[in-house]
Amino acid sequence: MPQPLKRIAVTGGAGQIAYSLLFRLANGDLLGATQPIGLHLLEIPEAMPILQSVAMELEDCAFPLLREIIIGSNADEVFKEIDYAFLVGAKPRGPAMERKDLLNENGKIFVEQGQALNKSANPHVIVLVVGNPCNTNCLITLSHAPRIPQQNFHAMMRLDQNRAVSLLAKKANVNSNEVTRAVIWGNHSSTQVPDFTHVHIKNKPLIDFPISQHWLENDFMSGVRERGSEIIAARGKSSAASAASAAIDAMKAIINPTPLGEWYSSGVISNNNPYGIQENLVFSFPCRTKEDKTYEIVKDLPWHAWIRNKIMASESELIEERTFVKDTLGARLHII
Repeated sequence: MPQPLKRIAVTGGAGQIAYSLLFRLANGDLLGATQPIGLHLLEIPEAMPILQSVAMELEDCAFPLLREIIIGSNADEVFKEIDYAFLVGAKPRGPAMERKDLLNENGKIFVEQGQALNKSANPHVIVLVVGNPCNTNCLITLSHAPRIPQQNFHAMMRLDQNRAVSLLAKKANVNSNEVTRAVIWGNHSSTQVPDFTHVHIKNKPLIDFPISQHWLENDFMSGVRERGSEIIAARGKSSAASAASAAIDAMKAIINPTPLGEWYSSGVISNNNPYGIQENLVFSFPCRTKEDKTYEIVKDLPWHAWIRNKIMASESELIEERTFVKDTLGARLHII
């Protein structure tokens, strides 16, 4: 019996990240080799000719799983009955841009997209916010989509987790899939906290490997935090292919049960969290997806004192971002 079509929306469909993402989605890299899909692609009116060319290329690939392509600039129409949403479209961070500049530019985009999701999407839609600053953009989006459970919204922290895993694997001279239990706490920003204290390599605690504490507390943490800025400095643009790959990794982790003893980092609503983080923030925690496809925040991971201080700084930054958005964009927003 044929499987029913699953509909996947990608915003910013003519952009760099989407160009690296769409062909992998169409190939079945997210939902598997037997699941037919429809792609719903959103762009601003000025970029529609480019989006049309992307749709033509998708058609020319003759992907057997890709049964339908819908393109448009009206979010209410493009989001109709979607099952998954990758909210990629946003003004990218450029050289010398501050986070508040991005929030000011992008906040209204996510108000509109939250409203459109609320109006048109499948009420069980899973939403991954990629456009930065993704944590507070995710908070804006879910605040304007009350018909959709808050737990269905995630801010993408997987790129940071992948960077952490890559650095640790390189340092330990192992394959990346042999590094588990890395955690990214907090905000997708320079205050994020890449936590190595729970990491296992080849199923053994990190402490069993000859990696110096000095390197971990300095080179490792700054390497994860500053990687995005280094890429912007080197190419003049934000990460694209690695962000697209991380988006697929993130969504796969969210929708599939997590292997025993593992977790993934995701920015989720902080309400009722077990770590005392202020509520009504989108904060990165270690998460596990259960067999019923809902997630839970992993409990009882101890924080070293110096880790705790860094996590509190990231929490403070998210509180400031929330306040800035409410004060600056005012009437456009209804933040919970």
